[in-house]
Amino acid sequence: MARVIGIGHDDFGTVRESHNFYIDKTNFIQEWWESNDKVTLITRPRRFGKTLNMSMLEHFFSVKYAGRGDLFEGLSIWQGGFADGEIYSYEENKYRQMQGTWPVISISFAKVKETTFRSTQKRICQIITELYNKFDFLVESGKLNENEKEFYWKVSADMEDYVAADSLNALSHFLMKYYGKKVIILLDEYDTPMQEAYVNGYWRELADFIRNLFNSTFKTNPYLERAVMTGITRTSKESILSDLNNLEVVTTTSEKYEDCFGFTEEEVYEALKEYELTGQEQQIKDWYDGFSFGKRKDMYNPWSIISFLNERKVGVYWANTSSNSLVGKLIREGNPGVKITFEHLLQGESIQEELDEQIVYDQLDDEEQAIWSLLLASGYLKVKNYRAFMSDFGEWKQEYELGLTNFEVKVMFRRMVRKWFSGSTSGYNDFIKALIVGDLKAMNVYMNKVTIEMFSFFDTGKGALGDEPERFYHGFVLGLMTELADRYVLTSNRESGFGRYDVMLEPRKLVDDAVILEFKVQDKEEEAELSDTVQKALNQIEERQYEGALIAKGIPKERIRKYGFAFCGKRVLIGTAS
Repeated sequence: MARVIGIGHDDFGTVRESHNFYIDKTNFIQEWWESNDKVTLITRPRRFGKTLNMSMLEHFFSVKYAGRGDLFEGLSIWQGGFADGEIYSYEENKYRQMQGTWPVISISFAKVKETTFRSTQKRICQIITELYNKFDFLVESGKLNENEKEFYWKVSADMEDYVAADSLNALSHFLMKYYGKKVIILLDEYDTPMQEAYVNGYWRELADFIRNLFNSTFKTNPYLERAVMTGITRTSKESILSDLNNLEVVTTTSEKYEDCFGFTEEEVYEALKEYELTGQEQQIKDWYDGFSFGKRKDMYNPWSIISFLNERKVGVYWANTSSNSLVGKLIREGNPGVKITFEHLLQGESIQEELDEQIVYDQLDDEEQAIWSLLLASGYLKVKNYRAFMSDFGEWKQEYELGLTNFEVKVMFRRMVRKWFSGSTSGYNDFIKALIVGDLKAMNVYMNKVTIEMFSFFDTGKGALGDEPERFYHGFVLGLMTELADRYVLTSNRESGFGRYDVMLEPRKLVDDAVILEFKVQDKEEEAELSDTVQKALNQIEERQYEGALIAKGIPKERIRKYGFAFCGKRVLIGTAS
C-alpha cells in the first residue's frame, strides 16, 4: 500500500510519525559529520528539502530528542555503514550512539520578510528571544552566574545591537555550561532577510547588523562544535560573510552533498511505481527534471514531484510557491541587454555567461552577470555546459552555458511576463487583438494607453525612464512573445542599443498573416514629427529586406504586414506601408 502524501510538512518528526511519503536522505547526516567542517553553508533552490534536512539534523543530534531513535528506524543512518575508513555492522554503528547527545540551537529566518530595516531587525531579535524562551530552565539551573543571568534577561525584541550580536554566542556558552558539550548551530534560510532588504532598499543597513551577528555566532564562538547554514544564495564574502574564513561553501555546482537535496531520477521513478503512475516518466522528466548539483544530473524538484503524486497530473507547482518578486524585478527593470538575453531563454536557446557564484546584492542593478548568477542559484537556470580556461590576456575565466531548467520554469516565466501587462492594464490585450486583425486605428489607441499606464512599471527607480526608454520597449517585446507564442513564431534582431530592433511574427497556421514590427525612438534633430520617425522605420524594413526570410519560407508577399512604431517618451504613433 502506498504511503500517505503529506503536502507542506517540513518537520522530520511529523513526517516519520505520520508515516508520510519520505525519501531517505539520512546519508547527509553521515556525510556532513565525516567531513568535519566547522561551519558549512549549503545553497539550494526553494522547496528542495533544506528545511526538512535541517529538521532531520536537529532530530538526530539534539538532546531534545534523546531516545527517539525510532524516528530513524529503517533509514540508512540507522543501519550498518561506512565511517572513519571502516565498515560498521548494524550493532557497531556509532551513529546510533550519537543520536540525541548534543545541545543544538536551531533557528530559521524563513519568515523574516519585512519592508523596513527596523522591522527586520526587530523581527530577528524576536526570533532570537523566542529561542531563548525555550531555554529558560538554564536560569534556574544553578549553572549561570549573576552576570550571565543579567545578560540572559536583556535578550528581547527591543534589545540593543550589542546584545543581539552576542546573543547566540552567549546562548552557546550557557548550553555548554549546562550540558558540558559544545553546541551545534543550525540556521535555516539565512539569506531571506537579505533578499527582502535588496527589494525594499535597506541592504547596507541590514548587512552591518547581520555581519556582527554572524561574526559572533560562527567565527568568534569558542563554544561552537559545528554549524550548518542553508539558503538560496551565496552572498558575497565582502558583505555579511566577510569575517567567516572558517566557512565551507557548498553551492549547486559543488560535488559535496550532490544527491542529499532534491530527488534523483531513480528515486522519482521508484515513487511512480509506488503510486502506480508508471508510463509517465518522460512527461515528468520534461516538466520537472533539469536541475544539477555538482556532477549529479537529472535532479528533480521535491515539491513538484510530491505535488504530482498527490494530484496525479502535471502542473506548475514549484514555481507557484516561490517568491518571484526579486527575479521579476530584476528582469522587468533590467537594461535592454538583460531583456534581450531573456528573450533567448524564453525561445529555448542557451546563453553563454561568465559567472561568479557569490551574489553581490549591491551589483544586481548594474551587473548582468549577477542576475544570471541569482537565477542559477534560485533554480530557474541550469548549467548545460561548463568550461574553465585562461584567456589570451592571462585572465582565469569560468564560462557557463545556461538554459531554462525545465518546462515548468518556462511556463512560470511566461505567466510572470503576462502578469506584468494584464495585471496593470486592459489595453495590452486589446492591442494584441487589434494587431492580429490589422486594425491600425485601434492599435494606436491601445498602444498609447499601454505606454501611459506601464512606463513607470519598467522604471529602475534611478531616474526618469525617458532617459532610457528601451527598458519599456524591450519589456513590451517580451509581452508579445508570451501572448503570441502559441500562434506565432516570434523572432527579433536583438541588436544592442536601440538603433534598430525589429520583430518578426511568423504564423504557425496559414490563416494568419505574417507581421514585421520596427521600433524607433524619435530623433528630434532629424525627425520633426513622429510621422517622420514612422516612415523612417518603414523605410528600414524595405531597405534591409526583412520580408526576405518570410518569403523564403513560402509566405506570399501580400500576406506580410509591416508596421513602423515611433516613440517619443510615452507618446506612440504606429503606421503601415501604403
